[in-house]
Amino acid sequence: MSALRVALVGGPMYDPMYALLDGRDVEIVVHADHPTLNRRVAELLGAGERLDLISTHAKYAPSQARWLRPLDGLVDPTLLAQLAPRAVSLCRFGGALLCVPRNVDVRVLWVNEALCASAPDTWSDVLASGASFAFPGRESGLFGTFFELVVGEGGRLFDDDGRPTMTTPQAEGAIETLCALAAHAPRELIDWHYDQVDAALLDGRVAMAAAWPGGYGAIRRSPHYARLAAHPYPAGPRGRFTYAGAHAWAIPTTCADPERALELLHVLAGADAARLELANGGVPAHAAVFADAVPLDTKDARRVVLTRDAIERQMITYPPHASFPAVEDAGWHAIRDAIRGACTPADAARRIQRDAEQALGAPDA
Repeated sequence: MSALRVALVGGPMYDPMYALLDGRDVEIVVHADHPTLNRRVAELLGAGERLDLISTHAKYAPSQARWLRPLDGLVDPTLLAQLAPRAVSLCRFGGALLCVPRNVDVRVLWVNEALCASAPDTWSDVLASGASFAFPGRESGLFGTFFELVVGEGGRLFDDDGRPTMTTPQAEGAIETLCALAAHAPRELIDWHYDQVDAALLDGRVAMAAAWPGGYGAIRRSPHYARLAAHPYPAGPRGRFTYAGAHAWAIPTTCADPERALELLHVLAGADAARLELANGGVPAHAAVFADAVPLDTKDARRVVLTRDAIERQMITYPPHASFPAVEDAGWHAIRDAIRGACTPADAARRIQRDAEQALGAPDA
């Protein structure tokens, strides 16, 4: 019997759960940040390579649908009933359950009170403060921050039929805001992923940053923890919005041992895994485990309250589309060029619209 071949998202937000793999007959084929994971998984599955279980995300699973085994009727209904219903619904595409959620991701604002005496309430406040606000300068994190700003201004990225609507005043204004924020941040921000944003916050190189729940473990362990405080995510004129979703587990069609892969999926989506996720600061999709969360201190209690409020009131998600990764990829490159000064925000918005139209073609039925 050969080892199960798995592909895992890597990083401080995710790795603590993998202690559950110790002593199991598992070969870790990929262990990387999510953009790298997606590319490598696509290469392997596109070539027909065996993968038995993979980390994915609700927004990326539609693009992987041709390689994923539908899980309806396979996953224990008792387990599904224990998971947050919205997280489970995000894992469906075309009527099929393509993956099982691991966690729920939303962001709250963390402020270094030694560098910013008064926490900003709105994006306008952030800009007016002149204090440095860190955000990912590339890939999903950059496009996601753009999404939040657009919706906060009352705009949309897609219409009701799934067609892109990127050339709007709200989209151009969002790119202008990102350019202005980057001008007050370290120059290397343009190359940062999530972990580098967290590191800059913890090292005292920036005054504030948004952080995912899974980033709280590092924040709590930081020598700067006493200076850091959680606050509501900045609001736009139409409210507070954090782009959100669910990391998840899926079984590819190239799986050679579906029975053992399904058994491992149940372990990784179960209560023990959820408790590890929770201990690292994450929000497990296992609703009962999250409901039983006991804050470590007053600061942690406030973080939990803000996170629950973000899940209930501020979550925005992308419409499911098989070609969404191509839209995201084109979008962040255009926004990054605007931040670098290589094009205007209006030019960037037009590029995103053009490339999104080419990537999406006709909307999904």
